[in-house]
Amino acid sequence: MPDFDPKLTRKAVRRGLARTTSYALVLLLALALVATAGPMILQTRDGREQRMTDVLGTAFKVYNPAYRVVTNGCCDVTPLSMSFTVSAEPLRPVGAISPTSTHTVSQSLFGQVGHLPLGRNANTRLSQSLYDVGTGLAAKENVRKTLARLPGDLRALAVVEFTAPLKPDELESWLGTKRECAHSVVYERRPGALPITWGSITWDRGTFTEDREGCGVGLSNFRSWTAILRDHDDANLRRFDLSLDRLRRAARDGLAYAYVDETSSVESLRELIEDPRVRTIRLADVTFDLDRP
Repeated sequence: MPDFDPKLTRKAVRRGLARTTSYALVLLLALALVATAGPMILQTRDGREQRMTDVLGTAFKVYNPAYRVVTNGCCDVTPLSMSFTVSAEPLRPVGAISPTSTHTVSQSLFGQVGHLPLGRNANTRLSQSLYDVGTGLAAKENVRKTLARLPGDLRALAVVEFTAPLKPDELESWLGTKRECAHSVVYERRPGALPITWGSITWDRGTFTEDREGCGVGLSNFRSWTAILRDHDDANLRRFDLSLDRLRRAARDGLAYAYVDETSSVESLRELIEDPRVRTIRLADVTFDLDRP
C-alpha cells in the first residue's frame, strides 16, 4: 500500500466533485432542452402550424362576420402554447376608413383554444343586423321610410334578407340580374345569434371559383374548408360559437338566407327593397363617397 498523501487525496476528491458536477449540469441541460424543445416539436409536427391557421384562423373570420379579418404569419411557439395574430377592421361601406386592431388567437399544448376577442362581444351595428336575420324587426315599410329620407348617393353597408332562402343557382342568377355583389353570404337563419356567413376568400387557401358562383359568393370555398374539419375540431369550434354539425349542414345545403352588401348606394337599395324576393334590408352604416365628383 502506498503511503497516504493528503495533497493527492484532496486533488482526487476535487476532480471527482468537478466530474460529478459536470455530468449533473450536462444532464440538467439535456433535460431542460428536452422539456423546452420537446413540446415545441410536438406542437409543430406534421404541419400543425398551417392547420392551426386553416382551422382556427378561418373560424375566427366566421366568428367575426362584421369585420374584415386578415390572418398574420404563424406561429409564435412556446413550450406550453402556440399562437398567431390577426388584424381586424370593422366593415364599413366601400371607400370608408375603419381603425384596425390586432388580436391574438392561442392554443394550449393540449390543443385547447384560449380566450377569444370580439365575436359576440363586438356589438357592432352590422353584428346586430346579422343577429336580427329571421326576426320581425326592420319591417319593410319602415326601411322604405328610412331609405327615402337619406340622400340617394350615400354608400351603404346593409344586410339584404330574402323572403325565402335561395339555392346556389338562384342566388347566382339573382345577383347577376340585379348587378349586385355580396361581401359575404348568410348560410343560416339563427335569430338572436350570429349566423354562419361566408365570403369568396374566407378561407384564403381554399378553392376559388373566380365569381362563377356570383360576385362575392364562395360556396365551393366554404365546402372545401368544411371538408378538412375533423371530429376532434368540434370542441375548439364551439369556442367560436360554431359546431361541426351546423357548419357541415350549412355547407351541404348552400341556402342563402341573406347577404352583406358594402357597395350599393341608398338609391339602389330603394329599388332593391321593392323586389318581392327581398324580405327586408337592414341598414348597418352609410357614408359619403368622398372620391365621387
